[in-house]
Amino acid sequence: MNKKTLNDLKDLNGKIVLTRVDFNVPIKDGVVTDTNRISAAFPTIKYLLENNAKVVLFTHLGRVTSEEDKISKSVKVVAEKLAELSGWDVKFIPNTRGKELEKAISKMTNGSIVMFENTRFEDVIDGELVKRESKNDPELGKYWASLGDVFVNDAFGTAHRAHASNVGIASNINESAIGFLIEKEVKFLHGAVTNPKRPFVALLGGAKVSDKINVIESLAQKADKVIIGTAMCYTFHLAMGRKVGNSLCEPEKVDLAKELLEKYGDKLIIAEDSYCSKEFADVPGEVHDEIPDGMMGMDAGPKTIERVKKELQGAKTVVWNGPFGVSEFENFKHATQAIAETMVSLEGATTIIGGGDSAAAATKLGLADQFTHVSTGGGASMEFLEGKVLPGIDAIEEK
Repeated sequence: MNKKTLNDLKDLNGKIVLTRVDFNVPIKDGVVTDTNRISAAFPTIKYLLENNAKVVLFTHLGRVTSEEDKISKSVKVVAEKLAELSGWDVKFIPNTRGKELEKAISKMTNGSIVMFENTRFEDVIDGELVKRESKNDPELGKYWASLGDVFVNDAFGTAHRAHASNVGIASNINESAIGFLIEKEVKFLHGAVTNPKRPFVALLGGAKVSDKINVIESLAQKADKVIIGTAMCYTFHLAMGRKVGNSLCEPEKVDLAKELLEKYGDKLIIAEDSYCSKEFADVPGEVHDEIPDGMMGMDAGPKTIERVKKELQGAKTVVWNGPFGVSEFENFKHATQAIAETMVSLEGATTIIGGGDSAAAATKLGLADQFTHVSTGGGASMEFLEGKVLPGIDAIEEK
């Protein structure tokens, strides 16, 4: 990848820098409950401020499909949290376009911050779902680009989507670059899949094989071992002729699972046993190799956990995407906890979590900061690991 980075931008003094961040954070009862994505953007914002730029920040927050959504999805609370965490003065404008926003930007002084309203408010206009932001409306991209001199994309979490606030602006502005966060994401994820230190082990969890077929294929071609756990493994169990009880699985993908098993053989390691339950609830589990009728697999079992620990010993690159069970339940977090603890104990290894639920699980266990890299974008990191081009990065100008 040869895209312009922040360090390639010359003389930012007095320039209006439109900066797309990913502050799509969880909010409960009007309070931001996880600030990691906000903190992750600090290095980029700090660099721009120190170089006397006028920083215009914008982000989306959730999906906006109705006027009612706009009541609960305002990013005002996020702007306030950013100011509280950083100590910077953040001026919030409750609009996505128009005179108030234009006037606020025109009055900015060097080293100041303006943040405007949720970009996805542009998806609903006068009660009608028009998706101007999420379908990359050309006029919206041009309008936002007209508000500044330079565009910096630091929102890795949306880099796999072509939106007006990333591709639209980048296509209509003279100068663009990726921020430090995207640069870091690309460095670790690209390094892991193109030139990994070996042994290279990949761990894939999550609910559906269909969501991760291309990732399984891509990683099986590059890694020394690919370990498949949690609900994904039950489709493979069906392909092996094993009983899965009421476990979440995809019978229509059995032929595909058979193909993958034949194609990659010993390279694919499928979870062997499970902690099972009769109901989807946080109750003590029973361990079974094959899942009895009336029960469902909720977590990888003790034999699988020991096998995973063994395969990870000596690994020099480990990529983990998706928890290995219903890890939000205390009774079914055994495998996820064991993976996290084993990964952070590996000496001299590059350990990467591919965002999403596995990142949340590592954070909950208090281990996230002990990994080499925790991706801020679940979907984006998945597509990057598949080898796909991410439009939000692709639209940035070359060096």
